[in-house]
Formats: sequence, structure tokens, C-alpha cells
Amino acid sequence: MALVRTAILISGRGSNMAALIRASHAQNYPTDIALVVSDNPQAAGLTTALEAGIATHVSERSTFDTKAAFEADVDTALRSANIDLVCLAGFMRVLSANFVAGWSGKILNIHPSLLPSFRGLDTHQRALDTGVRISGCTVHFVSAELDAGPIVAQAAVPVLPDDDADRLAARILRAEHRLYPQALAWVASGRVRMEDQAIFIDPSLPFNRDQSFVVPNV
Repeated sequence: MALVRTAILISGRGSNMAALIRASHAQNYPTDIALVVSDNPQAAGLTTALEAGIATHVSERSTFDTKAAFEADVDTALRSANIDLVCLAGFMRVLSANFVAGWSGKILNIHPSLLPSFRGLDTHQRALDTGVRISGCTVHFVSAELDAGPIVAQAAVPVLPDDDADRLAARILRAEHRLYPQALAWVASGRVRMEDQAIFIDPSLPFNRDQSFVVPNV
């Protein structure tokens, strides 16, 4: 089976990007990480990608007059590289509805909470302030509404009594590094897919009663 050509969009260090790259080196992993795109020319993740032999492209938002022009440049880079799937990994730009529509069912994001709880930013401090005992991370398809697309997979992480936002974030990040590669493999292999905002899931995959997919032993 041909490998699914995948691009990763980053803005910073790209730790989830690095996890996806490591996973892609495994035998029988279904993707080829073919391109890394950053909106930040100083992003440390660009160096990581180049060291891994992956092509990179910089679309610096400040160099474009409009968001539409910026997104058109990103779109051109993706299509020129014959990309099939896009993974957002710490990409700090909200994509427009038009861009998302052009890649419908082909963009994944990882978010550091158990969606639909704590959409947006400052998720760890908000979880602590709310007093939840379980937090975690979610891989979902990207939709026009922020952090609201169909859920592919989730990993639960306990909130400990002595946690602050940094300690909780570090624990959840370790879960992200396991969850995202698994979720990408499911999507790339066709075991999970999105059509018209509905999600279709291979019934052999592990899931709990509320149909949220969980990677065990995180």
C-alpha cells in the first residue's frame, strides 16, 4: 500500500511533530512525513525537520497583506508537495473556514484537553481552576469552528493534588506524543475517516461507552 503523504504545520519547537516523525520510521507505519510548514521562520521545529531529511516551507504571516494570501501560500505549498493529510502540531493560527473546507476530512489537530471541555487556550490552568480530577488530550478532525471537529482519539491523564499548570502540561504532553501517532495511523489507514462532519470508525478499534477512542496505558 502506498504511504499517505502527510504535512505537519508548526509554529514552535514541534515536539508533537518530532513524535510523528519518529513514528513514521516504524515498519508498516502508513504515512510519509513529506513536508513541514511553519508560520514562524525561527521555529526550532524547522531544524528538527531538516535534520530528519524532510522538506520545509515557511509562510510568515507578517509578510502577507491578508490572511487569505497567507493561507493561499500554505495551500500552494501543500498541493505542490502532493500532500494527502495535514497535521497541526502547535500551529498557532486559526485556519479560516475556506481553508478548512478545501481540506475537509484531511486535517487533524491535537488539543491539550478532553474536548469538548476547555476549548481554546490556557487549558491546563483552566482545568486546575475548575477542579477536574481527569484531564488529557484529544486528536480531532479540524472544522470551521475552533476545537469542535469530530473526535478521533483521546487519552485521559489524572490531575494530581500537587499539580500546577506546568506539571500537568508536561504529563499531558507525554500522552500527546503517544496519542497523535496512533490517531494519525488510524486515519491514514482509513480505519477512521470524516465525511460531511460525520465520523466513521472501524468497529475493531478500542473504544469506551461514550465512543471516545482511548489509547491504553498512557
